[in-house]
Amino acid sequence: MLKGVVMRIAAAFAFAIMASFAKLTNGGYSIGQIVFFRSLFALAVLVVWLRARGDFPRAIHTRRPLGHLARGTGGTGGMFSYFLAVALLPLPDVIAIGYLSPLLVVALAAIVLGETVRLYRWSAVAVGFAGVLVMVSEHLGEGAGSRVGALAALSSAAFASYAVIQTRRLAQTETTGAIVFYFSVLTSFFGFLLMTIGFVWPESAPLGAFFAAQKWTTPGFYDLALLVGVGLVGGVGQILMTDCVRYADASVIAPFEYTSIVFAMGLGWFLFGEKPTPTILGGSIIVIGAGLFVLWRERRLAKIARLQADRTA
Repeated sequence: MLKGVVMRIAAAFAFAIMASFAKLTNGGYSIGQIVFFRSLFALAVLVVWLRARGDFPRAIHTRRPLGHLARGTGGTGGMFSYFLAVALLPLPDVIAIGYLSPLLVVALAAIVLGETVRLYRWSAVAVGFAGVLVMVSEHLGEGAGSRVGALAALSSAAFASYAVIQTRRLAQTETTGAIVFYFSVLTSFFGFLLMTIGFVWPESAPLGAFFAAQKWTTPGFYDLALLVGVGLVGGVGQILMTDCVRYADASVIAPFEYTSIVFAMGLGWFLFGEKPTPTILGGSIIVIGAGLFVLWRERRLAKIARLQADRTA
């Protein structure tokens, strides 16, 4: 169990490092280019990992390509939104607003998957939303860039929750390796498409200025190392997060996701001089509290279900 917990904490640290690398490029590269590097080099890490386990190429066999397309599209939207938010907001703010995602999963599980969600968990979702509104309100009066960043962070959480729901569907028949592999392939493709379409799309055409701003920019050695690092560290974090459930129950591991706010605050303060404000701290405490309550409630319901099953056996 301890190994699984350590791996989940290490994954949180890896993702915080990944976001820091992206932010250290100082906005010199388009979101499409950052997503491309993140996905391509993470894909390389994944293939090496699967080969080391003797699971490649067997692990990427799929019978549900359309399901992977749906999951990959949602995940791509989340990744684009996430890196946009990282470019525009302090790291702790992005991470804290992202904690909305597990709460949205509860709502989507009820709506999309038909899972039973009772009043206790709906109340926790409502409280979590209130906490996010507290955090977002701080950015509404800070200028267009800050407002766009807050909207991007919210969008990232929404896309991530949708991707989780699609992953639950895929996990019934697909391997973890296949899910991560096709997600990385799709995000690499979409990142490449976005950073190259501006070279052929007329600037006078609709969205011309947007596509022109997303063009490939050749990085110097330092920035190239950062961009490659985004992908490599992100890939390692993805593997750690995926594989940790082999060593401990998901309900045990899940609370340690919230260690990411500690890493984000430390790195944000040390690298960028970003000090978390009382509003962000207060809002994140509300959201984390709501998320932990949902986890506690789910574990309690699972325990009750097991007891009932034992009595009827």
